[in-house]
Amino acid sequence: MRVSLSLERSFSQDVAIMVDVLRASTTITIALEKIPYIIPTLEIEEALAMVGEHQAFLAGERGGATIEGFDAGNSPLEIRELSGKTLIITTSNGTRILQGISGQTIIGSFINAHAVAQKAKKLAVEHIEVVMAGVRGNFAIEDFLGAGEIISHLQDQDLDEMAQAACLAIQNPEIVDQHVKNSRSAKRLRELGFKKDVDFCLQRDISQIVPQFKDGIITILE
Repeated sequence: MRVSLSLERSFSQDVAIMVDVLRASTTITIALEKIPYIIPTLEIEEALAMVGEHQAFLAGERGGATIEGFDAGNSPLEIRELSGKTLIITTSNGTRILQGISGQTIIGSFINAHAVAQKAKKLAVEHIEVVMAGVRGNFAIEDFLGAGEIISHLQDQDLDEMAQAACLAIQNPEIVDQHVKNSRSAKRLRELGFKKDVDFCLQRDISQIVPQFKDGIITILE
Protein backbone atom coordinates (compact mmCIF):
# COMPACT_ATOMS: atom_id res chain seq x y z
CA MET A 1 0.00 0.00 0.00
CA ARG A 2 1.35 3.41 -0.97
CA VAL A 3 1.01 6.22 1.60
CA SER A 4 1.55 9.81 0.45
CA LEU A 5 1.32 13.22 2.08
CA SER A 6 0.08 16.35 0.32
CA LEU A 7 -0.84 19.93 1.18
CA GLU A 8 -4.35 21.23 0.50
CA ARG A 9 -4.90 19.46 -2.83
CA SER A 10 -5.92 15.82 -3.13
CA PHE A 11 -4.84 13.59 -5.99
CA SER A 12 -6.01 10.16 -4.85
CA GLN A 13 -9.02 8.32 -6.23
CA ASP A 14 -8.66 5.74 -3.46
CA VAL A 15 -8.66 6.86 0.21
CA ALA A 16 -7.84 10.34 1.50
CA ILE A 17 -7.48 11.44 5.13
CA MET A 18 -8.11 15.15 5.68
CA VAL A 19 -6.10 16.59 8.59
CA ASP A 20 -6.95 19.97 10.11
CA VAL A 21 -5.67 19.64 13.67
CA LEU A 22 -6.56 23.17 14.86
CA ARG A 23 -9.45 22.63 14.84
CA ALA A 24 -11.88 21.26 12.23
CA SER A 25 -10.80 17.59 12.31
CA THR A 26 -10.92 17.54 16.10
CA THR A 27 -14.21 19.42 16.37
CA ILE A 28 -15.95 17.19 13.82
CA THR A 29 -14.77 14.03 15.58
CA ILE A 30 -16.02 15.27 18.95
CA ALA A 31 -19.33 16.47 17.47
CA LEU A 32 -20.09 12.96 16.25
CA GLU A 33 -20.16 11.74 19.85
CA LYS A 34 -23.67 13.22 20.16
CA ILE A 35 -24.68 14.55 16.74
CA PRO A 36 -25.17 11.91 13.99
CA TYR A 37 -25.10 14.17 10.93
CA ILE A 38 -22.75 17.03 10.08
CA ILE A 39 -23.06 19.14 6.94
CA PRO A 40 -19.91 21.10 6.03
CA THR A 41 -20.36 24.23 3.92
CA LEU A 42 -17.97 26.55 2.14
CA GLU A 43 -19.74 29.81 2.84
CA ILE A 44 -21.43 31.39 5.86
CA GLU A 45 -24.46 32.34 3.76
CA GLU A 46 -24.85 28.73 2.61
CA ALA A 47 -24.83 27.53 6.22
CA LEU A 48 -27.42 30.11 7.29
CA ALA A 49 -29.69 29.21 4.37
CA MET A 50 -29.75 25.53 5.38
CA VAL A 51 -30.61 25.97 9.06
CA GLY A 52 -34.38 26.02 8.73
CA GLU A 53 -34.59 23.04 6.42
CA HIS A 54 -32.49 20.85 8.68
CA GLN A 55 -33.39 22.36 12.07
CA ALA A 56 -29.68 22.29 12.72
CA PHE A 57 -27.10 23.84 15.00
CA LEU A 58 -24.54 26.18 13.44
CA ALA A 59 -20.83 26.07 14.19
CA GLY A 60 -17.98 27.82 12.48
CA GLU A 61 -15.18 30.35 12.37
CA ARG A 62 -13.35 32.77 10.17
CA GLY A 63 -9.78 33.54 11.09
CA GLY A 64 -10.30 31.43 14.21
CA ALA A 65 -13.02 33.71 15.58
CA THR A 66 -16.54 32.41 16.15
CA ILE A 67 -19.00 33.60 13.50
CA GLU A 68 -21.51 36.05 14.94
CA GLY A 69 -24.92 34.48 15.53
CA PHE A 70 -23.65 30.88 15.37
CA ASP A 71 -24.36 28.43 18.20
CA ALA A 72 -20.68 27.55 18.60
CA GLY A 73 -17.28 28.24 17.15
CA ASN A 74 -15.06 25.66 15.52
CA SER A 75 -14.33 24.47 19.04
CA PRO A 76 -14.32 20.87 20.26
CA LEU A 77 -15.04 22.03 23.80
CA GLU A 78 -18.02 24.18 22.77
CA ILE A 79 -19.33 21.44 20.48
CA ARG A 80 -19.38 19.00 23.39
CA GLU A 81 -22.10 21.14 24.96
CA LEU A 82 -24.45 20.68 21.98
CA SER A 83 -26.63 17.71 21.13
CA GLY A 84 -29.16 17.15 18.40
CA LYS A 85 -29.68 15.54 15.02
CA THR A 86 -27.73 17.82 12.67
CA LEU A 87 -24.82 20.23 12.81
CA ILE A 88 -23.88 22.59 9.98
CA ILE A 89 -20.24 23.69 10.12
CA THR A 90 -18.15 26.11 8.08
CA THR A 91 -14.46 26.74 8.68
CA SER A 92 -11.66 28.66 6.99
CA ASN A 93 -9.74 25.59 5.85
CA GLY A 94 -10.97 22.11 6.75
CA THR A 95 -14.45 22.24 5.25
CA ARG A 96 -13.01 23.80 2.09
CA ILE A 97 -10.50 20.98 1.67
CA LEU A 98 -13.20 18.32 2.02
CA GLN A 99 -14.99 19.65 -1.04
CA GLY A 100 -11.91 19.07 -3.19
CA ILE A 101 -11.35 15.40 -2.37
CA SER A 102 -12.66 12.90 -4.89
CA GLY A 103 -11.68 9.59 -3.27
CA GLN A 104 -13.17 8.00 -0.16
CA THR A 105 -12.74 10.69 2.48
CA ILE A 106 -12.14 10.27 6.20
CA ILE A 107 -11.05 12.84 8.77
CA GLY A 108 -8.15 12.53 11.18
CA SER A 109 -6.23 14.33 13.91
CA PHE A 110 -4.22 13.54 17.02
CA ILE A 111 -7.30 12.49 18.96
CA ASN A 112 -8.26 9.63 16.60
CA ALA A 113 -4.99 8.94 14.74
CA HIS A 114 -4.79 5.21 15.42
CA ALA A 115 -8.45 4.53 14.61
CA VAL A 116 -8.23 6.53 11.37
CA ALA A 117 -5.08 4.72 10.24
CA GLN A 118 -6.64 1.31 10.85
CA LYS A 119 -9.81 2.22 8.96
CA ALA A 120 -7.79 3.61 6.07
CA LYS A 121 -5.89 0.34 5.71
CA LYS A 122 -9.16 -1.59 5.53
CA LEU A 123 -10.72 0.78 2.99
CA ALA A 124 -7.82 1.40 0.62
CA VAL A 125 -7.02 -0.75 -2.39
CA GLU A 126 -3.57 0.64 -3.21
CA HIS A 127 -3.19 4.22 -2.00
CA ILE A 128 -3.76 6.17 1.22
CA GLU A 129 -3.29 9.91 0.82
CA VAL A 130 -3.01 12.14 3.88
CA VAL A 131 -4.07 15.70 3.02
CA MET A 132 -2.93 18.57 5.23
CA ALA A 133 -5.48 21.37 5.27
CA GLY A 134 -2.92 24.08 5.95
CA VAL A 135 -3.95 27.71 6.40
CA ARG A 136 -5.26 29.49 3.31
CA GLY A 137 -2.98 27.51 1.03
CA ASN A 138 0.07 27.75 3.28
CA PHE A 139 1.89 25.02 5.18
CA ALA A 140 0.82 24.63 8.83
CA ILE A 141 3.17 22.74 11.14
CA GLU A 142 0.32 21.40 13.29
CA ASP A 143 -1.20 19.59 10.30
CA PHE A 144 2.19 18.18 9.28
CA LEU A 145 2.69 16.81 12.78
CA GLY A 146 -0.89 15.56 13.03
CA ALA A 147 -0.41 13.79 9.71
CA GLY A 148 2.78 12.27 11.10
CA GLU A 149 0.86 10.92 14.09
CA ILE A 150 -1.53 9.12 11.74
CA ILE A 151 1.24 7.92 9.42
CA SER A 152 3.15 6.51 12.42
CA HIS A 153 0.45 3.82 12.50
CA LEU A 154 1.04 3.05 8.81
CA GLN A 155 4.78 2.41 8.93
CA ASP A 156 4.34 -1.11 7.60
CA GLN A 157 3.24 0.43 4.28
CA ASP A 158 5.20 2.06 1.42
CA LEU A 159 5.63 5.67 2.60
CA ASP A 160 6.64 8.44 0.20
CA GLU A 161 9.39 10.78 1.40
CA MET A 162 6.97 13.45 2.66
CA ALA A 163 5.14 10.81 4.67
CA GLN A 164 8.43 9.50 6.01
CA ALA A 165 9.46 12.99 7.08
CA ALA A 166 6.18 13.56 8.93
CA CYS A 167 6.52 10.24 10.68
CA LEU A 168 10.09 11.05 11.76
CA ALA A 169 9.00 14.48 13.01
CA ILE A 170 6.66 13.12 15.70
CA GLN A 171 9.12 10.84 17.49
CA ASN A 172 9.25 13.08 20.59
CA PRO A 173 5.70 13.97 21.78
CA GLU A 174 6.92 16.77 24.07
CA ILE A 175 8.69 18.50 21.19
CA VAL A 176 5.62 17.99 18.99
CA ASP A 177 3.38 19.62 21.59
CA GLN A 178 5.81 22.51 21.98
CA HIS A 179 5.88 23.24 18.25
CA VAL A 180 2.11 22.98 17.85
CA LYS A 181 1.56 25.34 20.78
CA ASN A 182 4.03 27.80 19.23
CA SER A 183 2.48 27.62 15.77
CA ARG A 184 0.85 30.64 14.15
CA SER A 185 -2.55 28.98 14.42
CA ALA A 186 -2.18 28.22 18.13
CA LYS A 187 -0.99 31.74 18.91
CA ARG A 188 -4.00 33.16 17.11
CA LEU A 189 -6.36 30.85 19.01
CA ARG A 190 -4.83 31.87 22.35
CA GLU A 191 -5.34 35.52 21.44
CA LEU A 192 -9.00 34.73 20.82
CA GLY A 193 -9.36 32.90 24.17
CA PHE A 194 -9.17 29.32 22.86
CA LYS A 195 -6.05 28.08 24.69
CA LYS A 196 -7.97 25.10 26.10
CA ASP A 197 -8.95 24.09 22.57
CA VAL A 198 -5.28 23.86 21.59
CA ASP A 199 -4.51 21.66 24.59
CA PHE A 200 -7.53 19.48 23.86
CA CYS A 201 -6.53 18.99 20.21
CA LEU A 202 -3.13 17.64 21.27
CA GLN A 203 -4.52 14.65 23.17
CA ARG A 204 -3.58 11.33 21.60
CA ASP A 205 -6.08 8.64 20.66
CA ILE A 206 -8.88 9.61 23.02
CA SER A 207 -11.48 8.79 20.37
CA GLN A 208 -12.26 5.72 18.27
CA ILE A 209 -14.62 7.73 16.06
CA VAL A 210 -13.66 7.93 12.37
CA PRO A 211 -15.63 10.62 10.53
CA GLN A 212 -16.50 9.91 6.91
CA PHE A 213 -17.42 12.59 4.37
CA LYS A 214 -19.71 11.20 1.68
CA ASP A 215 -22.40 12.77 -0.49
CA GLY A 216 -22.03 16.11 1.26
CA ILE A 217 -22.56 14.73 4.79
CA ILE A 218 -20.17 13.68 7.56
CA THR A 219 -21.15 10.62 9.60
CA ILE A 220 -19.34 7.97 11.65
CA LEU A 221 -17.67 5.34 9.50
CA GLU A 222 -18.78 2.02 10.94
